[in-house]
Amino acid sequence: MRARRLLGTHGSQGTESVAASLVELQRSGPAPLARREVPEGPLAIAVVIPSFRRGSGGHATIVHVVRALARRGHSLSLWLEDCEGRHAAESPSETRRSFGDFFDARELELNTDFGTWEGADVVLATGWQTVARALLLGGALARAYLVQDHEPDFYGASAERLWAEQSYSHGCHCIAASEWLAALLRSRYGASASHFDLAVDHTLYRPASDRRRSDLVVFYARAVTPRRAVPLGIAALHELSRRRPQVEIALYGEQHPLEVSFAHTHVGVLDARRLAELYCEASVGMVLSLTNPSLIGFEMMACGLPCVELQSDSMRSTFGTDGPLQLTNPDPLSLCEAIERLLDDAPRRRALADAGIELVAARTWERAAEQVEEGLRLALRARA
Repeated sequence: MRARRLLGTHGSQGTESVAASLVELQRSGPAPLARREVPEGPLAIAVVIPSFRRGSGGHATIVHVVRALARRGHSLSLWLEDCEGRHAAESPSETRRSFGDFFDARELELNTDFGTWEGADVVLATGWQTVARALLLGGALARAYLVQDHEPDFYGASAERLWAEQSYSHGCHCIAASEWLAALLRSRYGASASHFDLAVDHTLYRPASDRRRSDLVVFYARAVTPRRAVPLGIAALHELSRRRPQVEIALYGEQHPLEVSFAHTHVGVLDARRLAELYCEASVGMVLSLTNPSLIGFEMMACGLPCVELQSDSMRSTFGTDGPLQLTNPDPLSLCEAIERLLDDAPRRRALADAGIELVAARTWERAAEQVEEGLRLALRARA
């Protein structure tokens, strides 16, 4: 019953609360799994999400998957583990309202108090900070873990890195956001892992070539996310601005302008519709992924925007060396030159645009939800 007392508090006190859950998990072990028949039809799925902020791609992906699972007939509930203490000073209604506004998810009910927990068929953790909480929740037939990235790489040498690494070893079946990531979890951590393919909303992200310019470069400059390698991208764009001052550079992903020394347009944090419009207007896009491929690249491709990315194991595994992305070495001059080559070569831009549109055509959230459901069924079968 000690786990129940811990889980019955509203909100969280940030990392201290996550550490307390980890200690409780070590002390008491996971809550026993429920002893009832595994349903063959629709499932009751409880999704535990970490603290959120406007513009979080990980939370946007969760919302897309939740909606698509609901369309497949499943019953979904969302539960907040406020691992950063970001929402501690808010009322539950304020937290729910901001979640709905940030991710256009006003129809989804977000639970902020685990004291109302009554069980589920499957509990789905969605970040390393939520795994201990998911394991302490009773009344579930199985537990699974939606892994969108290799989260230990988000940190230097730290307790957080250790905890992120350990999250893959608690026995939850991992449903990873790429084949590359699933293979990494199996080989490095011995985890049970399947995968799903990141997708796009094709009603929003689609080509509109009549608005395409030949002199606009856009960069996903979300500096609060270190794996986006924003300083590297900024250095490349500084060189591009020096070489080609006539090219317009647009930075987006941060609410406040970044302090950079070259002329640029600060676009800020855009909703999906305005973001699609930007991708349909630009000549070249750039998003840098140091770990798993970013959802941003898929959305750029869906709009027919040629995209420059880093040449890495995950990118080569996902797209191939001659795929629809312009992959290049991780240094400023290589990135700058890759952008210049695309600006100067309209047939190459068109070829990449066509290849990107073809690749993402089959990447729908309906297909992603089908793959996630397959992973949930694997977790249920493993439990049995």
